[in-house]
Amino acid sequence: MTVVAVLADPPREGLVLPALSGSPLLSEEEAAGLYEAALKDVVRAVAGSGGDPLVNYRSADSLPDGHGNADPEQRLRSVVEDALDDLRGADAGEVRYEVQVGSTLVARVGNTVTHLLREEGADSAAVCWPTAPLMARTEVDSAAMKLRGSPVVLGPATGGRVYYAGFTEPIDFEGALAPPAVETLVARGVDEGYDADFLPTVPRIDTTEALASTVSIVRARRRAGRRVPEFTAAAIEALDLVVREGDGAAIVARE
Repeated sequence: MTVVAVLADPPREGLVLPALSGSPLLSEEEAAGLYEAALKDVVRAVAGSGGDPLVNYRSADSLPDGHGNADPEQRLRSVVEDALDDLRGADAGEVRYEVQVGSTLVARVGNTVTHLLREEGADSAAVCWPTAPLMARTEVDSAAMKLRGSPVVLGPATGGRVYYAGFTEPIDFEGALAPPAVETLVARGVDEGYDADFLPTVPRIDTTEALASTVSIVRARRRAGRRVPEFTAAAIEALDLVVREGDGAAIVARE
């Protein structure tokens, strides 16, 4: 079983989705609501898969000034419980919570993966980003299968980033998320003599370009009667987000 750690921050105004928060597109409150919706869909996908779900969060004293005055775990527990409320009694993995250790994101990712593999003896360990609501349980289960044959499995996101990174052996994580992270992570794995495999590309919503991809895919899927990430889809509808052409590129706007 793969332990899948969701790298979560409490959905507080001004803390999450900094590239979108307080912009002409989204207020800080709206950005926090969108982040919370995406986090719920990601946790739901992991909990509904065959993986072992772990919410991996920063401690209160490691959050930026003004955001460490409340317990992040308590806030995240409330979000997760709401996301999984209708799965109670069904085949949903029990979620556990652990504080991240490290002063930078890459240090926290490396410490989490290495701890799970070496200290807890997990067969495989992965981290995923809570800003990729289009990641479904099928991706999580597919990654677990791929990890049986490849020590490194990555889910590429747009812009050379990743939304999922799974491992059966630790790698040298120092600088491993340097852009483009998908290439850097593969290079680190290959340097150790490991094979790498990939999941389908899924956008993250923490840039305007990736948000445009997510909005258009969600709206198209809903129009076609296909599966959508329910919390994110509801947030997109409530915010009246649409994708339009602007300056020769697709941009997100309010309808």
